[in-house]
Amino acid sequence: MSILSGKNILLGITAGIAAYKTANLVRLFIKAGADVKVVMTPASLDFITPLTLSTLSKHPVHSSFTNEDDNNAVWNNHVELGLWADLFLIAPSTANTLSKMANGICDNLLMATYLSAKCPVYFAPAMDLDMYKHATTRRSLDVLRSFGNVMIPVTSGELASGLVGEGRMAEPEDIVAFIENDILDKLPLKGKKILITAGPTYEAIDPVRFIGNHSSGKMGFEIANAAANLGAEVILITGPTYQTIKHSLIHVENVTSASQMYDEVHAYFENIDIAILSAAVADYKPKYVANQKIKKKESTFTIELEKTQDILASLGRIKSNQFLVGFALETNNELEHAKGKLNAKNLNLIVLNSLNDKGAGFGGSTNKVTFITDADAVIEHQLKSKTEVAQDLMNQILKQLHA
Repeated sequence: MSILSGKNILLGITAGIAAYKTANLVRLFIKAGADVKVVMTPASLDFITPLTLSTLSKHPVHSSFTNEDDNNAVWNNHVELGLWADLFLIAPSTANTLSKMANGICDNLLMATYLSAKCPVYFAPAMDLDMYKHATTRRSLDVLRSFGNVMIPVTSGELASGLVGEGRMAEPEDIVAFIENDILDKLPLKGKKILITAGPTYEAIDPVRFIGNHSSGKMGFEIANAAANLGAEVILITGPTYQTIKHSLIHVENVTSASQMYDEVHAYFENIDIAILSAAVADYKPKYVANQKIKKKESTFTIELEKTQDILASLGRIKSNQFLVGFALETNNELEHAKGKLNAKNLNLIVLNSLNDKGAGFGGSTNKVTFITDADAVIEHQLKSKTEVAQDLMNQILKQLHA
């Protein structure tokens, strides 16, 4: 999954011949999982039709402040468009539009939207060689960069005039890659490796039966997604679950038993910066596993159990610079037990959730958690979606790392 997945992208199109490339640009953003809306300058309508772009984006395309609908003027709200966007790309950016952007000239819907936007702004210049080299264009580029806008470099090649040189707009594939890399480079966990465990473990009784629990794995998968969206390289080690995930920064390792999870976690831990162990690992397993299916013969059946290896405690004993996070699911004396686990297992942070809280625990889409830090801070959170809980957890980790 691209880092652009779920992003709202506003594409501004100006009157350059490179506007014909924007159909493919919209298609690539949609393929990356983004939601795209298009604003055009009136003159750009001569280069590509709004029908093409609206069909690809599945949104109306706007080029003026009002639409005439049965003789009733409908206002296109440039403020709402600017606030909707997670990022704003103006491509192609002609010399005329660059000058307007640099000087705050607001004479069309696109410029009004640009001046209203609060999100990061990218622009991809496109013009003839001499226009690109002109001092006024260079000044516009410098001013826009000083505003914090991000320029997508032009390329060299044959231009519409027949000249060969700088001024070509970057190709759509390169524009998308540039934006993805720029976002990743600015994310707070860029360059960090995070290990996450998720789901239950199944401990075999015989070839067809096992001891397990009701963990769905959803919380761990949400944490993995939140970490990857912050730029981290994620190793997700998961027990049996129906959860799925697809993200370019997430590598999934599937395991079944506690011993398999122990081995996989230890194989990666040395090179990890942060480890978040949210899996519901079995505390006990059958001491003896039958080779054949056990037949129902007696009215009672006894299974001798033995402890599984404590993965979290083992990591706490060997950690050096790793930031270690554990989970505690409790039913009584919750805070006391969670603090005891934090200290006994040498954790930096523990996430407490109680089965006494409605909407928390296994299987559901919500959770209610309390964070307890190694500085004895207790931070309670209200019932939230597991997606929001995962974001809260990553924010708490970042806060402690930068304290």
